[in-house]
Amino acid sequence: MKPFLLLATRAEDYAADAEYQSFLRYCGLAEGELRRIRLEAEPLPTLDLADYSGILLGGSPFNSSDPEESKTEVQVRVERELGLLLDRVVPEDYPFLGACYGVGTLGRHQGAVIDTTYAEPISAVEVTLTDDGAADPLLAGLPASFAAYVGHKEACATLPASAVLLASSATCPVQMFRVGKNVYATQFHPELDVDALVGRISTYRHAGYFPPEQADEYMERARATMVDQPEAILRAFVTRYARG
Repeated sequence: MKPFLLLATRAEDYAADAEYQSFLRYCGLAEGELRRIRLEAEPLPTLDLADYSGILLGGSPFNSSDPEESKTEVQVRVERELGLLLDRVVPEDYPFLGACYGVGTLGRHQGAVIDTTYAEPISAVEVTLTDDGAADPLLAGLPASFAAYVGHKEACATLPASAVLLASSATCPVQMFRVGKNVYATQFHPELDVDALVGRISTYRHAGYFPPEQADEYMERARATMVDQPEAILRAFVTRYARG
């Protein structure tokens, strides 16, 4: 099987490695089957898409809707490189799944309005499939509504004309969409389980997602939740697109 590629942008080694392990676990892949490039640490090399089965994009501390003058040189570079990659991925309808940061990145590339209107605190929310979502092969077998972990400062306020809405929640209308047949983005995190979420809360307690003094409270809330459906999306992505 040709490997899948994970594009990551988390500068903290603990968070970056935990994210990689989460994708490995729920994609059902071995380390040699999921290559990782940490874009915050090095420029994106020239990729031959034929070398991979598909691309995964992890979450990020970057917000595409931030004012341009506030973005670091690294963020500007990463956004430029991802935009150029999507210039190839979208026309080729190449298998792509972006988690959380994927909505901002793919949405912005396709002309969506990305802003802070539908930001969500770190929590578990009820996600509901649209009719198109229920018919999508990546979501086959999932219940019509399921719990998923979220935590984001920006979201898609207006869906681009090129996109098909697959899932929504009461607090964020665009939780998942598809462009073409094979290019996906989720606002929720299909790679997170309780332990991974607790670790992420600890890592990002001073990142502005919640008042830092409430970190322990957020961890306790996380431990009281049960989220076990979204991970199936990652396995379905691998099963559908794995190729020799």
